[in-house]
Amino acid sequence: MALKGIVIDPGHGGSDPGAVANNLKEKDYSLLISKYMYDRFKELGVPVKLTRDTDITLSPRERTNKIKSFYGDGKDVIVISNHLNAGGGDGAEVIYALRNSSTLSKKILNELEKEGQNIRKYYQLRLPSNPSKDYYFMHRDTPNNETVIVEYGFIDSPEDDVEQIKRNYKEYAEAVVRAVADYKGIKYTAPLGSDYYTVKKGDTLWDIANKYGITVSKLKSLNNLKSNVLQVGQTLKVSSSGKEIIPDDYLVYKVKNGDNLSKIAKEYDTTVSTIMKINNLNTDKLTINQQLLLPKTKKTDGEKTYTVKKGDTLSQIAYDNKITTSELKKANNLTSDLLKIGQVLIIPSKSTGEINYIVQKGDNLYTIANKYDTTVSDIKKLNNLSTNTLQIGQLLKIPGSINYNTYIVKKGDSLWKIANKYGTTVKKLMTANNLSTPTLKIGQSLLIPTN
Repeated sequence: MALKGIVIDPGHGGSDPGAVANNLKEKDYSLLISKYMYDRFKELGVPVKLTRDTDITLSPRERTNKIKSFYGDGKDVIVISNHLNAGGGDGAEVIYALRNSSTLSKKILNELEKEGQNIRKYYQLRLPSNPSKDYYFMHRDTPNNETVIVEYGFIDSPEDDVEQIKRNYKEYAEAVVRAVADYKGIKYTAPLGSDYYTVKKGDTLWDIANKYGITVSKLKSLNNLKSNVLQVGQTLKVSSSGKEIIPDDYLVYKVKNGDNLSKIAKEYDTTVSTIMKINNLNTDKLTINQQLLLPKTKKTDGEKTYTVKKGDTLSQIAYDNKITTSELKKANNLTSDLLKIGQVLIIPSKSTGEINYIVQKGDNLYTIANKYDTTVSDIKKLNNLSTNTLQIGQLLKIPGSINYNTYIVKKGDSLWKIANKYGTTVKKLMTANNLSTPTLKIGQSLLIPTN
């Protein structure tokens, strides 16, 4: 049956943290896994939705109603509910609905095992009061969808799950993407800069091994290959380090709305033919969020570059260069705060004053505009809004004439101390940073108004 769409459900959220142990919250990692998975399905051209993309509370009914509202309640919809387990065990497991076969669950666990995670089991669970019904509401209340609950490991594991989850959550998410792609016959391509490589026409084991700085025997060992024969489209693991690989002379670019190859080539001082050759493209058509390898040649007037080193964070790099974290992410087309050693960042020369705001209960565009000394029309234009309707938890970009520096909170800091140091007020600091309380955390990044 053709796939109509995929719904990814980050378990828990908001006032419901899920399992909590070892300074980890289930809701945080279920969201990280889900957002990565969402981006990857988008890259593969698969229709996909998220039940939440921020830390909000959803009741069981709200959650399942959202799921059914996206693509309907049919067998051609896959629902993936992402979770972390608790109870002192170790390893991953998948629970599937009574109405569904075990095929997808088996594939998911098989791919997770390839990433080094211990595998517990795949199973169904019946409601004790009515054995004809599923135990979990996620299965019961999506009565026709193919719904799986994936537990990636134990947050309170006495073994090695905790460190594995923190270190490998993206690899685990990618494993599920590969499993679904295989299950539904979706053309799979590995993410650029990942531990995987998709075989292209003309490739040999020697070519691929040489490209990634490993031996042919190591490449064969990583992939359990018994011969040197390769197939176009085959996915090969090219690293066991858990670190992302990007060729030294290239950077990764994510395609935005309005992009075309000519525009990108001009911006990065290269040619269309070079981009097509590097990325093995046989067409000039691009899709939003598609990733491209580009030569490291971009540097515009007034901009400088910075190469990421071990221990670097976005907030610290932004602070050192007297810009905001949001400006740094925007200049580099970043969708997360994750960095890779050796990654080259563009350092923009001018602060825009643009900040992010999470919509709160009772907010409207007028009150937000008034709060940040801007206009409703400017907020709508910046966020491409066609109506004045807002949703709690919605992320808004706020324009402004105010310029900001960034400050990293240190031990002993308070809002009063920081405000006094920079000649501003506690109220202005709380407004600029969307703070509801004056509580600070060491390492937290704050926007400091400069005018």
